[in-house]
Amino acid sequence: MECTIHWMPSTGMGFAAETGSGHLINMDGAPDGGGRNLAPRPMETLLAGAGGCTAYDVVLILKRGRHAVTGCQVKLQAERADADPKVFTKIHLHFVVSGKGVPATAVERAVALSHEKYCSATIMLAKTAAVTTSFEVVEG
Repeated sequence: MECTIHWMPSTGMGFAAETGSGHLINMDGAPDGGGRNLAPRPMETLLAGAGGCTAYDVVLILKRGRHAVTGCQVKLQAERADADPKVFTKIHLHFVVSGKGVPATAVERAVALSHEKYCSATIMLAKTAAVTTSFEVVEG
């Protein structure tokens, strides 16, 4: 896996990440750090990546189980250390899974498998943060 980060000096503290798969992700800093608030912060991008990684797992596990899942949302809340390096110290992921007749036990299992076995991002972040999960199932 590869990624190249390009600083864009004309933006102050804006950066473009060019991923190995050929996609671009823009990031920016807060105004008090020289940024212009034109894109997510790098740590927000890291948190979003973790959410995407685990959501991918949950949807894939449910689909493989032949469940009629129609939606999956992950709401992440994170806390960071006060001092540098300001690593994540707590991350809570709340899954909202929708579908037709999707059993709560299947969602619980999918979330647990992602959290304990498959999601590289959240498992890696759990080295510094207490990672917790919760879920709800919505019919539809």
